[in-house]
Amino acid sequence: MVTTGDVSGRAAHSAGTKRSSHETRSQAVHPSTTRVTRSSRLQTPPPPSSGNSREEPPTEIARNPRAPTRTENHVNSLDVEAVDSALRREIQQRQTSPGPSSHRKRQRINGDRFIPTRSGQDLQASFSLLHEEGSPATPRQKRRTPQGELHFQKTEEANRTFSTVLRSELFESTVPQIAPGSLSPDHRRASRGYLHEGTRSQTPPRNGLQAAAAPTTLTPSTPHKNLFSYLSPRHASLGGHPTPSRTPQSRHGINLDTRAEIYSLSPIKHKSQQLLLSPRKQPRAISKVPFKVLDAPELLDDYYLNLVDWGSANVLGVGLGSSVYMWNAQTSRVNKLCTLEDDTVASVSWIQKGTHLAIGTHKGLVQIWDAEKARRLRTMTGHTGRVGALAWNTHILTSGSRDRLIYHRDVRAPDQWLKKLVGHKQEVCGLKWNCDDGQLASGGNDNKLMVWDKLSDTPLWKYSGHTAAVKAIAWSPHQRGLLASGGGTADRRIIFHDTVRGTVLNEVDTGSQVCNIAWSKNSNEIVSTHGYSQNQIVVWKYPSMTQVASLTGHTYRVLYLAMSPDGKTVVTGAGDETLRFWNLFGKSPRKSVHDLDGGGSGRSGDWGVIR
Repeated sequence: MVTTGDVSGRAAHSAGTKRSSHETRSQAVHPSTTRVTRSSRLQTPPPPSSGNSREEPPTEIARNPRAPTRTENHVNSLDVEAVDSALRREIQQRQTSPGPSSHRKRQRINGDRFIPTRSGQDLQASFSLLHEEGSPATPRQKRRTPQGELHFQKTEEANRTFSTVLRSELFESTVPQIAPGSLSPDHRRASRGYLHEGTRSQTPPRNGLQAAAAPTTLTPSTPHKNLFSYLSPRHASLGGHPTPSRTPQSRHGINLDTRAEIYSLSPIKHKSQQLLLSPRKQPRAISKVPFKVLDAPELLDDYYLNLVDWGSANVLGVGLGSSVYMWNAQTSRVNKLCTLEDDTVASVSWIQKGTHLAIGTHKGLVQIWDAEKARRLRTMTGHTGRVGALAWNTHILTSGSRDRLIYHRDVRAPDQWLKKLVGHKQEVCGLKWNCDDGQLASGGNDNKLMVWDKLSDTPLWKYSGHTAAVKAIAWSPHQRGLLASGGGTADRRIIFHDTVRGTVLNEVDTGSQVCNIAWSKNSNEIVSTHGYSQNQIVVWKYPSMTQVASLTGHTYRVLYLAMSPDGKTVVTGAGDETLRFWNLFGKSPRKSVHDLDGGGSGRSGDWGVIR
């Protein structure tokens, strides 16, 4: 039970405590006041002793003479309570007041820069994992910049130049070796971090004892020595190539070689400077849009057919359904050559020089037409299946069929065929003559590529590298015996063969079905057409096989490809029933056949428009 006296006592005690706390804070803030209070209390005269006289109220200094003493005795406890009270008030204010702005700028942390070290790194592994083209970019994914193919080529060239200079500066002609036991003493020192350079100063070990005690490692590390120490010329013979203190002289006078490193103001060697200052060939800009698109209704979407060919008279022949049409590149006029009766066109091929066109049909017939006179000259038999491949070698016409046979036909002789070649186990879908060497290349659906010498009925070479049908075949006009072939969907590779030695030179995975291949007549480049999934036309640089351009536009696989007589333009055809013309290559260094004959005279230049 709480009484009135208890409440009054508690209130008095609380007031005293607050007053003591106030005095304590006053003393803490004003120490001089505390000294004055003490001295005043000691000098205050005692009150009068009369008992009935009323005592006057003492001053504030003398009112509670024991307060300072009590504060001094309990200063620690009072400080803790005061701090606790202040903390609580601060917490309450933070809870009630709004928080700081979320948009306040973060404080920047400035630290020391990271200084790389070669210690513990395997430079041999890093060097082996570099991109084969020397690009410092990651070789897994090559993102094309939106500025276009020209910007991409310049970036690739800059990356290759940078990597070449970097390798020359770091290793020159010395690369970290694999087996330390087989290294010479000089190379052992190089593997410990003292890399030899032809014009750079070496950093030899201090003495033979340290060199022997140094651990054998393949990772070059920073030598435990001051790299910027300079020796006088008289100590130069002790080892290395220290920086001379004066211009080097010889028996014949002062050395005035301006290429010497001591005169160079460049951070790189003279060899690297020459590399950077050498003139660079500007990359060729290739338009990604065809300059002409023609409608080609009934252009079949069949991988095994060859329905487009461009002749030396600058006339394009196209097989559409059961008819053959011709487009004059000079006048852009179209004319229908013929329409087959109860048959369809499977292949067309122009003779190298002239206006004769060979047509292969689904019924196994081979017809020869004079395009200038629009007259059929003869019809040859022999095949029992469709004739999907034709190739000319002057007056010799070679045909390949689904019946797996190849026939050599002399168009001047009355015989139906001259030689029969048996070698493929399935349909023959690709034929190309190398007129310079007299070799014939044939590709079939049996995944085989065969090379026949002249009119021999036995194959000279048999290549089994492809894992799908071989339709795309092309002979290089720049190198003797170089043959390129492309495989179908299950293969997707372009393989290069040396038909002189019968070896395989190189191969590249294109990522999609290879439908056609053609070599540029003006440069050492290749154009290939592809099927699923991008239906693209790709220009390759040989022999590096780097992509110069990748063109898209067809919505079906690009099954047909032909090149103009001057070698500057190619035409592509697809199952989307369109023919697209692309400017891919530069001018020929020599005049083309079209330039020599004045642009195609005669009736072939005056055909009319039929649709």
